[in-house]
Amino acid sequence: MAATSHVFRVIRGRRCGRILVPPITCQNCSRPPHPCIYATRPHSFEQRWQHQVRGYRTTPAWHTYYLTPPQVNSILKANEYSFKVPEFDGKNLSSVMGFDSNQLPANAPIEDRRSAATCLQTRGMIYAVFDGHAGCACAQALTERLFYYIAVSLLPHETLIELENAVESGRPLHPILQWHKHPNDYFSKEASRLYFSSLRTYWQELLDLSVPGEQPDVAEALVSAFKRLDNDISLEAQVGDPNAFLHYLVLRVAFSGATALVAHIDGNELHIANTGDCRAVLGVQEPDGSFSALTLTNDHNAQNESEMKRVRSEHPLSEAKSVVKQDRLLGLLMPFRAFGDVKFKWSIELQHRVLESGPDQLHENEHAKFIPPNYHTPPYLTAEPEVTRHHLRPQDRFLVLGSDGLWETLHRQEVVRIVGEHLTGVHQQQPVSVGGYKVTLGQMQGLLQERKARISSTFEDQNAATHLIRHAVGSNEFGMVDHERLSKMLSLPEELARMYRDDITIIIVQFNPHVIGGQ
Repeated sequence: MAATSHVFRVIRGRRCGRILVPPITCQNCSRPPHPCIYATRPHSFEQRWQHQVRGYRTTPAWHTYYLTPPQVNSILKANEYSFKVPEFDGKNLSSVMGFDSNQLPANAPIEDRRSAATCLQTRGMIYAVFDGHAGCACAQALTERLFYYIAVSLLPHETLIELENAVESGRPLHPILQWHKHPNDYFSKEASRLYFSSLRTYWQELLDLSVPGEQPDVAEALVSAFKRLDNDISLEAQVGDPNAFLHYLVLRVAFSGATALVAHIDGNELHIANTGDCRAVLGVQEPDGSFSALTLTNDHNAQNESEMKRVRSEHPLSEAKSVVKQDRLLGLLMPFRAFGDVKFKWSIELQHRVLESGPDQLHENEHAKFIPPNYHTPPYLTAEPEVTRHHLRPQDRFLVLGSDGLWETLHRQEVVRIVGEHLTGVHQQQPVSVGGYKVTLGQMQGLLQERKARISSTFEDQNAATHLIRHAVGSNEFGMVDHERLSKMLSLPEELARMYRDDITIIIVQFNPHVIGGQ
């Protein structure tokens, strides 16, 4: 009997490790696709290549085509951005020396976003990484809006009065943020008026609640900003807009989702607000010059026992077995906290009402139409952040903010070692690890030569985030960057790239130990 030809209809977004939609079956025999499509985390490079050979048609050209080092560098550096804090009279008076950031897409278009800005009406700098799922709309809205909500939440009563009076009288507003953006980090002009209207309503409420002479608490401001923006995203989608484009936009934002990681640095005070599974790790320099990792966030997922208890405690005992299934919220969503994702927050009745009155484009969105199983007592999801406060010390040399695409490929200790050695130019020579592999003397000599070459090319990357991505994507089993492997990973076709890795977004903030020690 002739072998059955299996043809899987792969739709973008179905393979996303964060959210699972109804299974795809073979068009010829109803066979489900390979399990790697539903893997919680990407498999190893070798495992996934074997899966691809069996499950998809590949072109011989992909096997033989390699990028040259200049082509690799061009891809890796396309989205890099660096900022150095200005000096006054030859001195940097800030606890922050500057930051490097970069992104490497796996999804097309990329679903990650990043933001960085200096607060102008108050003190401090803000950095954020956003990891979107079910599309990039929610993450894009967060990168445009969340910093304004945070900045407004930090304003004292007197400044809020000045802000409202300026708008009321039609006078120009003093800027509250100085953005540090890569040219690719765009803002949507079409929604700016709607976004400003919601922001103004928020600061008017803050004005009514605040007290003259009282300074807002940073942790409380971060929590308030997160929760209010998520509420506004939900409300805007329910109300809609007479403009058809805006109506569709607010619905796309609400029905997609994003996790968020924000760092606010003011002097020696570092606050981290986290919703989801991005991570913040501090690079601490030890007395011997080596670097250790101090994790400042907890992942909000099934691997976090306290999160499991929180989610289960918010629903009846009858849902104890269904609220988290296969390590996913309602068997579908990996992060237990996120912006948007109204499918896990609204009642079924509200979802039907909004969808029925929405534009036709939304009716074609399979994710929007799908109701999660065992959906009885919403909301199941929250955007409330977990806030961590850390008092910076002279030995705290840098902060790494990364989407989960980074932490899936590198351990936190390896991350701070790579960044620390890159920033200081000092390499802590460890015994060459072969990870249980049997190697010949010739292979060992090759490994030592690779390590020597790696040290000599340390400054090939001026941007620390680019250097980290190079290692995240190109490291071999011995922890060294393999150009052949890096070339293969960067030349993957769009439809395959997401099965090997996730979008990677990184911000690395470098601290000024002299200022921190002096304060």
